[in-house]
Amino acid sequence: MFQTTVRRSSAFQPLKYGGKYKVTLIPGDGTGKELSNSVSTIFKAANVPVEFEEIDVTGMDKRDKPTDVSLHEAIQSLKRNKVGLKGIFYTPSERNGHSSFNVALRKELDLFASLSLIKNIPGVKTRHNGVDFALIRENTEGEYSGLEHQSVPGVVESLKIITEPKSKRIAQFAFDFALKNNRKSVTCIHKANIMKMADGLFRKTFYNTAANYQSITANDLIVDNASMQAVSRPQQFDVLVTPNLYGSILSNIGSGLVGGPGVVPGGNFGHEHALFEPGCRHTQLHITGRNEANPTAMILSACMMLRHLGLKEYADLINAATYSVIEDGKTVTKDLNGTANTEEFTRAILERMERL
Repeated sequence: MFQTTVRRSSAFQPLKYGGKYKVTLIPGDGTGKELSNSVSTIFKAANVPVEFEEIDVTGMDKRDKPTDVSLHEAIQSLKRNKVGLKGIFYTPSERNGHSSFNVALRKELDLFASLSLIKNIPGVKTRHNGVDFALIRENTEGEYSGLEHQSVPGVVESLKIITEPKSKRIAQFAFDFALKNNRKSVTCIHKANIMKMADGLFRKTFYNTAANYQSITANDLIVDNASMQAVSRPQQFDVLVTPNLYGSILSNIGSGLVGGPGVVPGGNFGHEHALFEPGCRHTQLHITGRNEANPTAMILSACMMLRHLGLKEYADLINAATYSVIEDGKTVTKDLNGTANTEEFTRAILERMERL
């Protein structure tokens, strides 16, 4: 059962009208619209007390409305509603001057903690069994600080920023998560043997924070060793906490361990806002509009959101129905070696919900 528990400040008060929570929905690029439609269909059938405020934002140049205007609308919606569900924005590599909208949202709302839940799902055949770890990634600095410049032609400097306050709060988040979710250990992932000051500070702050959590085992691994360990013996991991880039890489490794990006849920947390999204960030542009995408990661991310809102019974019902359909194996999508399309998989979940 996926759980998520975070410290809430007094400023965290999700918007609620007439017994329903108002939640920002941002479908994103690629298959995002198909995935969000699946969630909306399931929520409607289950009478989930959530009303979506849908905002269309894209990282692609395919709209009349300027993308920065749409992004501003999404940010204002999230500031009002406090909670959101989103797909993934496409970020082009080849075009200069285009920052990632995914990163922009996290920085603007100070969503400092990214959580991806890497867990085997019964019915999904993988090389490893018994995988169940949480990957917690610092979201606002590190290599994604966005501070790059060309000092002279042919020489580019890209700054990696690590600060003690932000390292401390992500470490606290990781240990708090471990405590509240019955996890036994937290492992700090770093490259302090080479980046002795930056990653050295991250590692040192981690251990300083660990001193306040005596019941949780604290240890650390160099990121390249951690990557090797993840593909050889992932069962050893419980909670991992990482700077920005390492978390991005390890979330992709983790998704490969348990069935691909279509089955890994996730969320981003700050002191005032929470934004849930698939834990392995892929737009799946190659199958956009083909009704082939696996909505499991989006559905399970939505279940995490429901638990965050205190709507556990709805989350448990949808979660159980989704797991049951996957374990049954008769109506699953192509990425899970099935033949069902997105809509057929969604309908199978609706039918299973009626029996539970």
